[in-house]
Amino acid sequence: MGFTDMVSDAGLSMLDSWVRSRSYIVGYGPSQADVKTFQATKSSPAVEKFPHAYRWYKHIATFEPEFSSLPGDPSKSHTAYGPEVSELPINTKAPNAEEDDDEVDLFGSDEDEEEDAAVEAEKAKRLEEYRKKKEGKVKPAAKSIVTLDVKPWDDETDMKALEAAVRGIEKDGLVWGGSKLVAVGFGIKKLQINLVVEDEKISLDELQEEIDGFEDYVQSSDVQAMQKL
Repeated sequence: MGFTDMVSDAGLSMLDSWVRSRSYIVGYGPSQADVKTFQATKSSPAVEKFPHAYRWYKHIATFEPEFSSLPGDPSKSHTAYGPEVSELPINTKAPNAEEDDDEVDLFGSDEDEEEDAAVEAEKAKRLEEYRKKKEGKVKPAAKSIVTLDVKPWDDETDMKALEAAVRGIEKDGLVWGGSKLVAVGFGIKKLQINLVVEDEKISLDELQEEIDGFEDYVQSSDVQAMQKL
């Protein structure tokens, strides 16, 4: 059967009954089933008449910026979800003609207050678990691997002292790697050293300024290669 017209009282009553004991249309997290049903509902159900549908609608609205990324089949209509005919209770007792229409229960008897409280507590627990899970997803820091050339003044420069000075620079987000001496001519060798940096924490310009500050050893420094990790 599934959901039908989500703007009529009958359709909203069906939705209200469906989400009475559920946080989501399908499963334990937001999905395309919620998206399609939310879109078919058009506007927030009246809280006085459909309190469970109202609660569900307001909750799903918080995911609206993420609708396209939620799991599920976006090609399905809202009518693909909801109760089957076999899930709708059959009321064999004809309603009293003198009874108010509001007293006719389309979906069977209400649960008692204790059961309602337990259901609401379970829904609140699942919502809190989902929120914590979502907040716990931390994006890995963007990093780069850099090859730096450090040139000495001449062939008499103490290259071991030069490298020790460079490696002596310690910063959060900076990790020094392997190194080697590369001949540049006339007996002069430059230091070629690898490093890994966190892009948000380390400025290569500032790092080179600090290296160039070792004036006893360093003539200049250049980025020879850089690659994102």
